[in-house]
Amino acid sequence: MLFNFLAHLIIWFRPFLVPICFVVAWSLVLMLVWRVFAATRDAVNQAKHMHQIPCPDCQFFTGDYNLKCPVHPMSALSEDAIDCPDYFEKPWN
Repeated sequence: MLFNFLAHLIIWFRPFLVPICFVVAWSLVLMLVWRVFAATRDAVNQAKHMHQIPCPDCQFFTGDYNLKCPVHPMSALSEDAIDCPDYFEKPWN
């Protein structure tokens, strides 16, 4: 009884199977493309934001692993250093 019901259900559902699979497959492809686009956009925005950090061009920046900046050692090379009030550009010799 159950087998006959499932057989009739599959026969009835067969004409709709190809369009449904087509829509589902293209939806998955479009979602993948959208996620790659969104991840790329977010990575570019994050990189632009991190390039605003002025520490490497500051005269107080030492480049030493232990003490990068003697003025603000906790915020050196971080997002907190973007608007550093003690930033002075390195003199070019």
